[in-house]
Amino acid sequence: MTSHPIGQAAKCPMNLGEVDLFAPGAQEHWFDAYRILHAEAPVYHIPGGGERPGTDAFILTKYEDIAAVVRDPKRFVTGDNSGFQEHEMEVFKERGFGDAAGAARTLRPTIEHHMQHRQQLTDPWVGAVGANRHREMITEVAEGLIDRWIDDGDVSFVPGFAKPLPQTVITKILGFPLEDMPMLREWEEAQVRRFVFGATHRSLLTPEEERRNAEILVQFQQYIQDRVTEKRRNPQDDMTTFLTQVRYGDDQRLLTDGEVISVVYGMHIGGNETTQYALTAQAQLLAQQPALFAELKADRSKVRAFVEESLRLLAPTQGLSSRTATEDTEFRGVKIPKGSLLHLRYGAGNRDEENFPQADQIDLERPTIGRHLTFSQGPRICPGAGLSRLEQTIAINLWLDRIEHWELTPGKNTLAHQPGIMLGLLELHLRFTKA
Repeated sequence: MTSHPIGQAAKCPMNLGEVDLFAPGAQEHWFDAYRILHAEAPVYHIPGGGERPGTDAFILTKYEDIAAVVRDPKRFVTGDNSGFQEHEMEVFKERGFGDAAGAARTLRPTIEHHMQHRQQLTDPWVGAVGANRHREMITEVAEGLIDRWIDDGDVSFVPGFAKPLPQTVITKILGFPLEDMPMLREWEEAQVRRFVFGATHRSLLTPEEERRNAEILVQFQQYIQDRVTEKRRNPQDDMTTFLTQVRYGDDQRLLTDGEVISVVYGMHIGGNETTQYALTAQAQLLAQQPALFAELKADRSKVRAFVEESLRLLAPTQGLSSRTATEDTEFRGVKIPKGSLLHLRYGAGNRDEENFPQADQIDLERPTIGRHLTFSQGPRICPGAGLSRLEQTIAINLWLDRIEHWELTPGKNTLAHQPGIMLGLLELHLRFTKA
């Protein structure tokens, strides 16, 4: 892929030689790049791009190829599941949190354990069924946020709704004090820093950046440790308390503090950014398509389809370098050697015309509603997908209840996206008429 000098923004690619999904500013042209990759290089080779010396990487952009990978966790593995780089782990070990950072190896060393982890530890709180226990709380939080600006006629939507809703919800679910949210937000930003500011398809920070960021994350792990200690002494009705008491696995053992910290850490990062981006994208779509807003307002049964189509069209996580081939394989005539790193471009798979005709359009009657790749698929599907879908559904219904129509505020929106591999608008200003 074309390399761009630091500070030089990518331009809309006109041919394969100009495609670079990871250049500064490439976010504004991803969808154009996907069309080129689908047509000319659906399996794109990055020589030397693997995690180990002498190995390569490949970008997969077609729906069926990505789905085949995520549904086959034995041929395509996710490594040690720690999610941390070498220099980060050094800091965590130095500060006494190596066990917490590496707890995935004890909690879910195999795909069978991974499924058990989800079913026993996370599904009861954020899964498709478990998330419903929070319906009243989510509605109350969303209503309260809307109350703050409903009489103003305009709103800066990201700080006014999209950001605080998922953060407040996950903070309440985990049982953290709401007054700690500003501090928790800083830690959450450190959790996703690699995916925003990291370089190349591997979202890499420099060793110095990794260590600085790890020092911040250690503070968060210490914070969680303090909450775990508190919950063991004074149990409450929250997910952190649940994790200190649940009997896990076939041997029905209690989790260690490090393991509880690991699960809570993962829930916190998963419960914030992606739902924020989804809500912002949905508000943007409805502001740009007033007829769609009116259609949903007239028929609420279509809200679910809109949630799924918006998640497909504007997936918060556009891609991850998350799988390694355990054996020689082949996709579309391209040989992929054992040990190769696969960058799964979920956002491109979601716009694959072979699976989603008129893929660039919202289609509320689409027969494949919900079969997108936004939350991945198979045994490693996002554990918080149920909670995120519920938050989005509740939020959209409340917008339809309380707003007659809304539009982009003239002269205040660039619709520019943040850097990195996540598709997140930096800001969104809306003007509306109260219902």
